Amino acid sequence: MSDPFSCFFGFALAMLVLLRRLKTSRYHSVSSLLLDSSRFLFSGNILTWANHFMCSRFSFSSFSNFDEVFNREMIRNIVSQERWADSRLVGFFDSALAPVRVSKILIELRQDPLLALKLFKWSESQNGFRHTTENYCVIAHILFCSRMYNDAHNVLRKLVILHKNSNYDAKPFPCSIVDVLWLTRNVCVPGYGVFDELFSVMVELEMLEEARECFLRMRSFRVIPKVRSCNNLLHKFSKVGDGGLVKKFFDDMIGAGMAPSIFTYNIMIGLLCKEGDLKAARSLFTEMRNVGVSPDVVTYNSLIDAYGKLGELGEAVCIYEEMKAAKCSPDIITYNTLINCHCKYEKLPMSFCFLREMRERCIKPNVVTYSTFIDAFCKEGMLQQAIKFFIDMRRVGLIPDEFTYTSLIDANFKVGNIDDALKFVKEMVETAVKLNVVTYTALLDGLCKGGKMKEAEEVYMAMLKDGIVPNEKTYTALMHGYLKAKRSDDAMMILKKMRENNMRTDLLLYGTIIWGLCNLRRFKDVNTLLDEMKENNIEVSEVIYTTLIDSYFKAGKNEEARNTLKEMQERGISPTAVTYCSLINGLCKLGYVQEAINNFNYMKSVGLQPNVVIYTSLIHGLCKNECIEDARKLFLEMPEKGLLPDKVAYTSLIDGTMKHGNIQEALDLVKQMTESGLELDLHAYTCLISGLSRCGQLQQARGLLSEMIQRGIQPDEVVYGCLVRKYHEVGNREEADVLLNEMMERGLAPVKGQLLNKTYEPELV
Repeated sequence: MSDPFSCFFGFALAMLVLLRRLKTSRYHSVSSLLLDSSRFLFSGNILTWANHFMCSRFSFSSFSNFDEVFNREMIRNIVSQERWADSRLVGFFDSALAPVRVSKILIELRQDPLLALKLFKWSESQNGFRHTTENYCVIAHILFCSRMYNDAHNVLRKLVILHKNSNYDAKPFPCSIVDVLWLTRNVCVPGYGVFDELFSVMVELEMLEEARECFLRMRSFRVIPKVRSCNNLLHKFSKVGDGGLVKKFFDDMIGAGMAPSIFTYNIMIGLLCKEGDLKAARSLFTEMRNVGVSPDVVTYNSLIDAYGKLGELGEAVCIYEEMKAAKCSPDIITYNTLINCHCKYEKLPMSFCFLREMRERCIKPNVVTYSTFIDAFCKEGMLQQAIKFFIDMRRVGLIPDEFTYTSLIDANFKVGNIDDALKFVKEMVETAVKLNVVTYTALLDGLCKGGKMKEAEEVYMAMLKDGIVPNEKTYTALMHGYLKAKRSDDAMMILKKMRENNMRTDLLLYGTIIWGLCNLRRFKDVNTLLDEMKENNIEVSEVIYTTLIDSYFKAGKNEEARNTLKEMQERGISPTAVTYCSLINGLCKLGYVQEAINNFNYMKSVGLQPNVVIYTSLIHGLCKNECIEDARKLFLEMPEKGLLPDKVAYTSLIDGTMKHGNIQEALDLVKQMTESGLELDLHAYTCLISGLSRCGQLQQARGLLSEMIQRGIQPDEVVYGCLVRKYHEVGNREEADVLLNEMMERGLAPVKGQLLNKTYEPELV
């Protein structure tokens, strides 16, 4: 080479390549051999010029030998005939500059892309050889320009994967690939579709943040991927739930001067709707129409769904009407969304209007439609209507899914139809419908509440065998069952298992455990859990406080109950009507009637309406403490407040009236009770027979005894004891003995001495 600069350039470049070779010892890195080495001496543009200059004019010994032996036709013949062992071809790979030679050969073969690709693939198999980023980019350009898009895609995909797995850090990934692809763009007729292909590859490989970096780098070169490709990235960002990156990339697109398509707007509006930002969603909805992009069915469905989930049913219907006015035809998703949100907010009649309208438009209800109605009926307690829809959906050829069955299973358990619930489970298994975690949880919950713990444990084991991971609700159902069965140790084992699985104990679960332990009078363990809640910054709810107050009263711990109420109020938690119900009921049972009345008056003063249980508790307490007039006033007040007295209220007042000797008034109450649809039970008959016996009305009392037996109500020791005692008092020992014999015939084993010496009083619940 006669040019001194060329000699210097060739020497310098060879030295850089040699240093690179010594550093890595082999070509394991995918990063650009020339570009990465040049960062110490040259800029990217100078380097690209140097590469072409070297390939055409370099006279350094190895390159001059390469030029001497290189012949395009010769290479084409060798490659086309696959004479890979030809020494003229193999010799090209004896130097550290082999990747540069491969690039030159690929460029020379660019008019024959199949041969170029064949050489590229063969080169990879050579021992110790690895393609550089330039090699990949050169062949990608050649293939794309030749419309061999799949092959170009595969080459870029491999390049990206190799870069991703490489530890070489000369330039940030993915910018290095974009840079080299840009610098090699003149290998063929300049075209920028290959840049879109690179961007699409990164999106396809779920390298979302890298794809965004790639976009920004391309934008700096004024090369922009297609809107469709950008939409794919937007969609992927939204699927992984990264709303922040979705919005950033949307801004990137707008900043690059891209015109969003209907799909772009749909992705953004869908995201904003899921986030509940309806103001921003409506703003974008208005913007898209202003720029001439017409909303489609997906756009409208997103808005309808968002408003429906927030309970803004009027707005959802307005969007629906606007949709029809814009000549955009609603689809099955539109109607299912409208039906679902109206069912969710207990607007079943409106849901049926949409069902009728969709049928008028010849849109057939699908499994989702039927399942939505079935679930709504089940939640409303309309089980028979749910069954009718279930039968109808199968009649029209639709196969119920796990959601359909789960609704029916849960509803049957809740009304106590355990056998029917299990029939649906059996049907699911027989029709190969997989039970999901919600189905298993409903099944476990129903069995546990039904006291079938053995069956519940079998279901739990089957759930684990099916590979279904229990969630918090599953464990809560099991724990509730164990506590109800008084198996507190098993319940605590479930709690331990939850903590081993790093499941957070939430307020509902704490409430369930505390409820169970309170029923077992394990107040020490309850206090431990309350301390734990404080440590975890979980506020004790009014439900838990109410449970504690009720349990303390039932255990006779009236001071602890009062202190709990005081603590509740000091922490700013207002007692609910249920709290006052437990409080008043507990105070009455312990004889603190005046305190109960004070709380009754206070709750009314703060706007809380006493319920039937509260009135009944007070009536019972007042009667027990011989305050009949006050009890009668409360009894008469109930209908004025829209409350119907229950059996306990009637029975308490009947008992109190009898004790005051007002037999006729008591019998009038009995007549009123039966006329209101309430039947006399054991407690009511006991009060009447006891009162009549006490007043000496033995014949009438015996008549009631016969009546209760005819109605299938078995008298107990209390009923017989009242009569036997009174017969002995009046000297009618024969009749007393008849009753004693009758007791023995009914399986009661009376001890005559005890019957005569014991005072019998009816025990009211």
